[in-house]
Amino acid sequence: MVEIDPFEMAVKQLERAAQFMDISEEALEWLKRPMRIVEVSVPLEMDDGSVKVFTGFRVQHNWARGPTKGGIRWHPAETLSTVKALATWMTWKVAVVDLPYGGGKGGIIVNPKELSEREQERLARAYIRAVYDVIGPWTDIPAPDVYTNPKIMAWMMDEYETIMRRRGPAFGVITGKPPGVGGIVARMDATARGAAFAIREAAKALGMDLKGKTLAIQGYGNAGYYMAKIMGEEYGMKVVAVSDSKGGIYNPDGLNADEVLKWKREHGSVKDFPGATNITNEELLELEVDVLAPSAIEEVITEKNADNIKAKIVAEVANGPVTPEADEILYEKGILQIPDFLCNAGGVTVSYFEWVQNINGFYWTVEETRKRLDDKMTKAFWDVYNTHKDKGIHMRDAAYVVAVGRVYEAMKHRGWVKK
Repeated sequence: MVEIDPFEMAVKQLERAAQFMDISEEALEWLKRPMRIVEVSVPLEMDDGSVKVFTGFRVQHNWARGPTKGGIRWHPAETLSTVKALATWMTWKVAVVDLPYGGGKGGIIVNPKELSEREQERLARAYIRAVYDVIGPWTDIPAPDVYTNPKIMAWMMDEYETIMRRRGPAFGVITGKPPGVGGIVARMDATARGAAFAIREAAKALGMDLKGKTLAIQGYGNAGYYMAKIMGEEYGMKVVAVSDSKGGIYNPDGLNADEVLKWKREHGSVKDFPGATNITNEELLELEVDVLAPSAIEEVITEKNADNIKAKIVAEVANGPVTPEADEILYEKGILQIPDFLCNAGGVTVSYFEWVQNINGFYWTVEETRKRLDDKMTKAFWDVYNTHKDKGIHMRDAAYVVAVGRVYEAMKHRGWVKK
């Protein structure tokens, strides 16, 4: 099987969306290319005194709607193509929830598990020294991503502030920080809560009352756990199945989110949870449930198993869990999909709220933050759903039409393209 280049995939998805839009060829060509690509060498002094040089990237796809925004990944298999694709997809994600941002992404080719904490800090600071002149609160705002975390973001923010001291404090340069240095408390469950709001609205679109309805969650990490907790405790759903990389569990009477999490932490997996039946990840996907939430890895619903999906709503909490071929099958089956870059946009939305509070120096309560997230996710869902109905296209295409359309409008207003 030949792997598809990630950036080529992003371009093909854009081209597919364009067929449902009135967009000029010049704008389309512009949107197929990042506006800035930065590749840097990042020297790191190791604990033993030796020096290793790592390769880092920062890609800014499009800033027509505002500063670019996107995470920083530390991964041994990181590639420029992946970073370009992720920056492009971030442009659509922030546009579909109508945030005044463009898409960005960064990364370093490194295995952080091989570094001590002191080496990680030096690497974080060295990366900022390499890219500080292309990031900033009003130009490009990084955040945590694969193998980076709030602690690393705090080091990066501190290094940027040290370099730019003459400009004063710079909490707004990076989001996903610890609360003590401008972070936002509501970030922990933001992705899951945003997805919950989208599921609630999808249920309304179908005339479904969520109370007592069944939910299966593939992937019991941070997002999966909070999905189970929120949908069970706040919406009255019955979480009947969850899974992790080692397998899954099923109980038609429902599972307690906290008890399952405790078991996973003690035993390394949700498998063998008392009172539940062990099932495979593949079996979980094909359960007869009302809502299915793939929340783990990409490409788990494909043309091979899409016809066996029985859920009424597929909420894509993970990135890319459904292939394009499977999209068509689910659409023909009448299953309502909430595409990934809409469904999991709660995280970047709350990151936006963190930035807004940082640059204004005024901080909201958790309740205020969640209310604003609700408003954003609700409007975004209906913008996409109404486009899906009006144009007779599936939800992913509709989400692209909404997002690309907003970026295109901004480019026209700026005079970058004439039509």
